[in-house]
Amino acid sequence: MNLILLGPPGAGKGTQAQRLQAKYGMVQLSTGDMLRAVVKSGTPLGQKADSIMKAGQLVPDEVMIEMISNRIDEPDAKGGFILDGFPRTVVQAEALDRMLEEKGLKLHHVIEMVVDDTALTERITGRFTCAKCGTGYHDSFKRPAVENTCDVCGSHEFMRRADDNAETVGKRLEAYHKQTAPILPYYAGRGVLKQVDGMAEIDEVTRQIETIIQS
Repeated sequence: MNLILLGPPGAGKGTQAQRLQAKYGMVQLSTGDMLRAVVKSGTPLGQKADSIMKAGQLVPDEVMIEMISNRIDEPDAKGGFILDGFPRTVVQAEALDRMLEEKGLKLHHVIEMVVDDTALTERITGRFTCAKCGTGYHDSFKRPAVENTCDVCGSHEFMRRADDNAETVGKRLEAYHKQTAPILPYYAGRGVLKQVDGMAEIDEVTRQIETIIQS
């Protein structure tokens, strides 16, 4: 089973991808992680990508496609893959389809995790973690039982991610909608686009995704 998960940062793609990996043997292919790995590998492709990024330029589509092609040839991807972060344009989507077709593969589903921007902003900006053990909390949905005291380790130190603020989240959401809007009709036209409620409880989102991939 080969999937693309679409959704803005904070929508829960990582959580759902981990669950799919554990249950179905698929591997999550994050373009960011793959780029870091290929640069670290020192291969000709890695050197090329490294020089492009150090020059402050965007990695060309053909380099991204070659990187993804090499990655899905690895043994752990034989059970299928979940693409996260690619494609972002119709040209990239078309190139991805051509590459998969050459390998005798295809995308089975493109799943969009539909979110409410206002609610997602509240979800992200309100989260904080214990600085000692990493337990997650939220200003509105999950406060410590005892104020300023971690439920797990008793620490009184908490931290928030610097980019978990309304301005940054707003920019991320705007960029996501601009990037994904063009590819939705493309995949809808190919009959592979499905939608789930990304604002539902985690288990319910998982149920909706599994209903799609088991159909």
